[in-house]
Amino acid sequence: MLDRRLMRFAERANRYVFFHVLLQWVGLLMGAAAVFSLAACLGRVSAETMWRPLAVAAGAAGLRALCGLGAARASFLASAGVKRRLRQALYDKLLAFGPSYTEMFSTAELLQVATEGVDQLEAYFGKYLPQFFFSLLAPPTLFGLLAPVSLPAAGLLLACTPLIPLLIVMIRQMAKKMLGRHWKSYVTLGDIFLESLQGMTALKVYGADGARQARMRAESETFRRSTMRVLRMQLNSIVVMDLIAYGGAALGVLLAALGYANRSLDLPGALTVTLLAAEFFLPLRLLGSYFHIAMNGLSASGRMFQILDAPLPAEGRETPPAGPLTVSLRAVSFSYDPARAALSGVTCTLAPGRLVSLVGPSGSGKSTVAALLSGRRRGYAGQIDVGGVPLRALTRESLMRRVTLVTHEDFVFAGTVADNLRLARPDASDEALTAALRQARMWDFWEDKGGLSAELAARGANLSGGQRQRLCLARALLRDSDVYLFDEATSNVDAESEEAIVAAIRALARTKAVLLISHRLANAAVSDQIHLLERGVITESGTHAALLARGGAYARRWARQAELERYAKGGAAL
Repeated sequence: MLDRRLMRFAERANRYVFFHVLLQWVGLLMGAAAVFSLAACLGRVSAETMWRPLAVAAGAAGLRALCGLGAARASFLASAGVKRRLRQALYDKLLAFGPSYTEMFSTAELLQVATEGVDQLEAYFGKYLPQFFFSLLAPPTLFGLLAPVSLPAAGLLLACTPLIPLLIVMIRQMAKKMLGRHWKSYVTLGDIFLESLQGMTALKVYGADGARQARMRAESETFRRSTMRVLRMQLNSIVVMDLIAYGGAALGVLLAALGYANRSLDLPGALTVTLLAAEFFLPLRLLGSYFHIAMNGLSASGRMFQILDAPLPAEGRETPPAGPLTVSLRAVSFSYDPARAALSGVTCTLAPGRLVSLVGPSGSGKSTVAALLSGRRRGYAGQIDVGGVPLRALTRESLMRRVTLVTHEDFVFAGTVADNLRLARPDASDEALTAALRQARMWDFWEDKGGLSAELAARGANLSGGQRQRLCLARALLRDSDVYLFDEATSNVDAESEEAIVAAIRALARTKAVLLISHRLANAAVSDQIHLLERGVITESGTHAALLARGGAYARRWARQAELERYAKGGAAL
């Protein structure tokens, strides 16, 4: 059971596998030498003549122990190198996908494949693979050593050894299907568990934690049954392999006893056959045990290679021209589901020094526009140009360097404020970091909390929503891109933070091309151009004053929001 693709990952580990097999083989020879020496002692009649074979036996046993230690070290080195290469390959693949990897793979599955899945392959490279090659060497070697002592016994033992590999081949297909279902059940349980942790607050708020627990219990039971089926199959096959191994060794012992009884073997020869009979089967018996462990890893490797083989989005080779950029969309359409278009014929232009806003109800396609412009989504129809260069022709790196997307879900990493800001510009000075925080109206807050050295919890858990969003805004400003896309950047923040964020966006739009996506029309009122998007179609465009004067859908939404805000203020006053 050799996987060619996995073997390619083991190119650098091949020498360790070779040394592992070589040391095991030398250890086998030393064990045989110890047996022959001990058996020879029985033919000695005095202490003066027995010490030499005893010394040889002791030395051989010591060398075998050293070979065992060396083989264990080679096993570790072989598996450690492959694990690093596999994890690096998975990580490089996800980097190549970028943020869009979640469209194809779940985060829980990726974690399981990259951690436990790769760890299970440790047994494949460190134990199964060396044992496979050693099992090919051991029986012929022992036959060559034992044949001069008793050819019938050596021949019978050699003839019985293929029974264990045949059994492994017989159960391989059944085990492959069963372990595939087992891994799928494991991944499903992991998905549900991770999703439950991430949504724990919502589950508790709506009292749905009990129902979620029941679902997890059901998935856990499915996984338990799958695990029991796998264990039952493994234990049954191990019992059969034990019967073959110990039965074959018993036949060898029986032949040795018969040979000694009919005097075709002397006592040292009979003892040699008896002690070496089990050595014919032990390597193959151990291979059978490692086979089940290796199959678990191979089940995970199947999904691993699906990830590594997943086609990457098409990427161009050009870069935008230097200087300010103008972004234009002409008749752009996009669909997540062939039955329903998310965008249809969208046309608009982002130019330096102009603030363009995209407004509309939830689900109208606003975030899809931002995802297309930032390169997170591909496969659109129509034309998108960045600085006169088609977006499809741009490299992902150049697009991300010149276009920055800021959402209400931007991530804050555990570390200092400076660490999080320097994600945007690693070489930025402390003065530049402070200036970015001032632009986001947040320096006064951090100045009293330790400044740039203040510690942040993972996901900014020790910040309010508004503080977290303003920190992300400061990071975006530090990036100093030519095009900024703000997708609901003021969502779920307090009034003070919303005012600070909008003020920073307006100031930024004096020199940059800025697209503001907001559900709150008051934030878009000062825009140079407003587009109302409804059901994936731009239905109205113009300035705030022009759209109000038209009295269409925008004006009705403005009036409705204004009324709700007056009502909310009145309720707060009461």
